[in-house]
Amino acid sequence: MLPVVVVHGGAGHIPKERAELSTIGVKEAARTGYAILQKGGSAMDAVVEAVALMENNPRFNAGRGSVLNVKGEVEMDAMVMDGRTLDSGAVSAVRRIANPVHLARLVMEK
Repeated sequence: MLPVVVVHGGAGHIPKERAELSTIGVKEAARTGYAILQKGGSAMDAVVEAVALMENNPRFNAGRGSVLNVKGEVEMDAMVMDGRTLDSGAVSAVRRIANPVHLARLVMEK
């Protein structure tokens, strides 16, 4: 059976002038996750790296592209869950971290 990776670029309206670059970013994240699966990586590895790629892309409302809170600061949330074991990890309102999804995974594993 071939692996499948589904990635979405968030909810809400994407202005026409940003749509093409957003689509490129989503495709890149999906391809990254798929490549990890093809090399024998776990689903968790694939998901975390696909999300981290989007967190590093300023076109998405995550990581570098986060919307500021009312104080003008970046606060981010992330959660991961292993569907096999139902183990999960989450972080909320974290600051000064490049990839909250990596921290959420660490919370799950430790």
